Amino acid sequence: MLKITLTLAFGIEYDGTRYCGWQKQREVHSVQEELEKAIEKVADHAISVVCAGRTDTGVHAIGQVVHFKTFSRRKNLAWVRGVNTYLPKDIVVRWAKVMPDIFHARFSAISRHYRYLIYNQPYYRPAIFFTGVMHCSVFLDVDKMQRAGKYLLGENNFTSFRSSRCQSHSPIRNIISLKVTRHDLYVIIDIKANSFVYHMVRNIVGSLIEVGCGHKTEFWMRDVLLAKDRKLAASITCAKGLYLVSVGYPCVYEIPCFTMGPLLFVS
Repeated sequence: MLKITLTLAFGIEYDGTRYCGWQKQREVHSVQEELEKAIEKVADHAISVVCAGRTDTGVHAIGQVVHFKTFSRRKNLAWVRGVNTYLPKDIVVRWAKVMPDIFHARFSAISRHYRYLIYNQPYYRPAIFFTGVMHCSVFLDVDKMQRAGKYLLGENNFTSFRSSRCQSHSPIRNIISLKVTRHDLYVIIDIKANSFVYHMVRNIVGSLIEVGCGHKTEFWMRDVLLAKDRKLAASITCAKGLYLVSVGYPCVYEIPCFTMGPLLFVS
C-alpha cells in the first residue's frame, strides 16, 4: 500500500548553551540531532528536519521554524506533547501544523528577526540569566547606536559584516528594520532582514557597541559598510546574547505567533 507523506512544520524554542549549533555533525552535540531523535520516536520512522535558520554554537532560538516529511498521522497537539516527551529540557516544540507540500522552512521564509541582549552594568556581571546575555561594563549610548544602525537599512552589500568562512554566493541582503532600545540595565538590539550572511548579526552588534561606547562615531558605521572590508568592522560579539526571535512567511501559511517571554522584554 502506497504511503502518502505529509509536510509538517514545528515551531521550536531552545537554549543553545550546550549545543554546537543547530546543524547535525559528527561527534558534536547539536539541536538538530536531538530534535530528529525525538521526532523519530513519535513518528516511528526516519526523519530529516530542515530549519529556517542554522544558528551557531551557543545561539538561542525562540521562534525557529522547521519542517519534515512524515507518514504518520496525529493531531497537532499530539505531535507537540509527544515530541516534547523525548526532548531535553533546553529544547521544546511550541506548535505543530500540517503545511502544503510546497512549504519549505528555509526557502518559503521572507524574513528573519534576531534579537541581541546586552547587560549594561559597570560593576558586575549577571548571575541569573548569565548564559543568555552579553555583559558590557561601559555605558552604551543607545541613541548614537540607533542613528548608526540607520546606515545599514535597505539592500546593501554586507561584506564588511560577513565572516571569511561564509559560503553564501552573494553578500547582498536587505535589512528591513534595526532598532536599539534600553530597558534599565539591558540594551536590546533587534534586526530584521530577508536573510543574513554568516555572522552578520554578531558583527553588526560588535560595531554598534563600538559606537555606543564612544570609540567610533555613528558615521563610521556608514564608512565600514561602504568599504566592503571585514577588517574595518569591529570584532564579533559572543554568541550567548543572540536569539532567533521569529521567521516571517507569506500570510497564506498562517504560521502561529507567540510572545517572546518575560526575559525578552518588548515584542
